[in-house]
Amino acid sequence: MTVEKLITDHIDIWSSALQTRSMAGRGSNGKIDLYGIKKLRELILELAVRGKLVPQDSNDEPASELLKRIAAEKTELVKQGKIKKQKPLPEISEDEKPFELPEGWECARLGNTVAIIRGITFPASEKHKEPSKGKIACLRTANVQDSIEWDDLLYVSESFVKRSEQFAEKGDIVMSMANSRELVGKVAYIYNIPTGSATFGGFLSVIRPYGFNAAFLMSVLRSPNIKSILIDSSSQTTNIANISLEKLNPLVISVPPIGEQNRIASKVEELMSLCDQLEQQSLTSLDAHQQLVETLLATLTESQNAEEFADNWARISQHFDTLFTTEASIDALKQTILQLAVMGKLVPQDPNDEPASELLKRIEQEKAQLVKEGKIKKQKPLPPVEFEEHPFSLPDSWEYVRLNNIASLIGGFAYKSSSFIKDSKYQVLRMGNIRPDQIRMDENPVFISDSVANDTSGYKLISKDIVLTMTGTKGKRDYLYSAIIPDGLSRTLYLNQRICKVNVIMANAEFVNILMKSNSLLDVIYKQSTGTANQANISMQSLSAWVVPLPPLKEQNLIVKLSTELLLLCDQLKSRLQSAQQTQLHLADALTDAALN
Repeated sequence: MTVEKLITDHIDIWSSALQTRSMAGRGSNGKIDLYGIKKLRELILELAVRGKLVPQDSNDEPASELLKRIAAEKTELVKQGKIKKQKPLPEISEDEKPFELPEGWECARLGNTVAIIRGITFPASEKHKEPSKGKIACLRTANVQDSIEWDDLLYVSESFVKRSEQFAEKGDIVMSMANSRELVGKVAYIYNIPTGSATFGGFLSVIRPYGFNAAFLMSVLRSPNIKSILIDSSSQTTNIANISLEKLNPLVISVPPIGEQNRIASKVEELMSLCDQLEQQSLTSLDAHQQLVETLLATLTESQNAEEFADNWARISQHFDTLFTTEASIDALKQTILQLAVMGKLVPQDPNDEPASELLKRIEQEKAQLVKEGKIKKQKPLPPVEFEEHPFSLPDSWEYVRLNNIASLIGGFAYKSSSFIKDSKYQVLRMGNIRPDQIRMDENPVFISDSVANDTSGYKLISKDIVLTMTGTKGKRDYLYSAIIPDGLSRTLYLNQRICKVNVIMANAEFVNILMKSNSLLDVIYKQSTGTANQANISMQSLSAWVVPLPPLKEQNLIVKLSTELLLLCDQLKSRLQSAQQTQLHLADALTDAALN
């Protein structure tokens, strides 16, 4: 089967094998990895380096002759002082050959077929952002992407270039020698040098081919097997992987005749172009699908009456099976359920329900009594909610209130690390222990002694308390994570700093937790966040004054019951989707293995 036929006959598998990158936060919100197309690209490269991509031609000069010419050219360049003489590399044993080679191919060590040149070193104080006389552009790891990026360059004094071979040349392959484990060994090709001349930094090496087709060599260095060897052979620090020349020079690669190298390079370019088209079509289709889902779901929240809502829902339910086929679409459905819940559109209104205004009066009385008994602190009165602060219109029996009107809010205590002990029945709840609707007690737990717990008893958490994180990633509208403390915990929890405890008074705590997950209400509080370039913070003052809708108590209970059921159905739907996606991933893997074997 030709590779083109392999692509076209199984295009549904390649394009439908998707993987959502796991990201912390509410919903998935992760980027989609087109896993099938990624596997297809890897397969093309692996077929290329194994001699299975294009037919062999018995008239081609064998690779052994090419290797003789490369050795002769390198010897001459050493004699002329243009490259360094390298130590002899050992012969290749049979065990080192990764697979059976086609007729006319040879195995060779990378260092015997190319020059590998390490980059220059210079003090950090010598980096400059702008070009000037005597300074030269210097490539660094950030410039090595799928191709060389020349937009964000550093410039250094040309005096740091100690050998002429350290000037970059058109046709060089640049490799990242020190990077994260995922990116170490990444290569890019120099098609041209727009700055006129350039060098490269110490975390890079240049692989300079002699008599080799550089595009074919790029396929070799990007192939899954070689990438895996480079990563596995790299030395690891905490965050950085390093490839040494001692590991790179003896790397065993497959070498086809030069005529076949040229044909392979041409075929790889053609097939990768097909993958680009397939990828673009898939991304466009996914984007259009998500836009359609969000547009249709928006008709529900924008419905003006029950009849219009029923019509809009009928339109969605008619195509439910084709609309909710991705994790992002299911997350959008979950958010719509939350939005309908807080707008009073999830359950029917009952004119016989006691209005929220009466509930508010009882809450005020209860809070006054709790203050009198010393169970909560007296809070400063907040201004009434103005009409301009309403994020949307509410049913007649509902009221807009400030969070402080229906709850007692307390910020956490700044426990010192010196107070933490190895283990006890008292655990400090930190931000890392809180995820949307989850208390993760085993996530890097820290504990305090009986005496510290006794001294900070005012920060003890009890069941039904809502905990809300107050610091998160800048730019994430839903950076506030909330969860309810459940019954029956094995340890007693105490509230750490940058977490707010919300003790709901006479309202349904689970309904208040729903309020804290709705995007439109999070928008209100997000606009009041402060912070640094990467961090967003919300203050206790802003949380206390947060404007939220309050329905009658009976309706709160109905909303919690129905929304819990609907969100559970969404989770089950997502679980089935993930199982189906796993099947698609296994199919893509199986198809790849079958093609290679």
